[in-house]
Amino acid sequence: MNTYRKIDMASWPRREHYKYYTERLKVEYSITASVDITKLLDFCHAGGYRFYPTMIYLVTKVVNEIKNFRMFLDGEGSLCVWERVIPSYTIFHEDDKTFSDCWSEYSGDFDTFYRTITKDMEKYKNVKGIKARKNQPPNFYCISCAPWTAFTSYTSRVPNGEPSYFPIITIGKYETHEGKTTAPVNLTIAHAVCDGYHSGLFFEKLQKSVNDIGRAVASGRK
Repeated sequence: MNTYRKIDMASWPRREHYKYYTERLKVEYSITASVDITKLLDFCHAGGYRFYPTMIYLVTKVVNEIKNFRMFLDGEGSLCVWERVIPSYTIFHEDDKTFSDCWSEYSGDFDTFYRTITKDMEKYKNVKGIKARKNQPPNFYCISCAPWTAFTSYTSRVPNGEPSYFPIITIGKYETHEGKTTAPVNLTIAHAVCDGYHSGLFFEKLQKSVNDIGRAVASGRK
């Protein structure tokens, strides 16, 4: 579903900020925060779920709840917002240590999404090259996992390029200390569409979704 609507610049409160960050200071920024995933891992272990696709579900759910994370430019250069975005994620190949991009349709229902993404991961796991799955829809955001490093900062930049309006999200290696397990999560996005408030809202919502995953899934099955 690739439906979208144009932003009404005349009434949009951020119109001056957007103009400033697209005409005078074309900047993007990155924020890394530590997310407590203790309850999420308990949920995964108890239900036999894999961490990565489950985390992709939670991140995609939150991204779709924040309008500023679904913005893009249409063919006429007008700022628009997708009704819904899907995840474009990386698949790591153990044999040659390369990765490929894949994408899956999103559903707000955890069971439906989990079946979809794990099926896609299995189908395309041996397809090499940058794009494992072709014909990626335009309404996507990027998410990946770098489980080898418990980083405290991370930046994705395009030298001499335009800042990305869609979020680029990277999950790092999780670590356990005194019974609490945390993972670094990095967000990179263009300042033209997103401010510190929206970034803070993302991490606030993500932590809540991680904490509530068990109760939310159980409630959805009733």
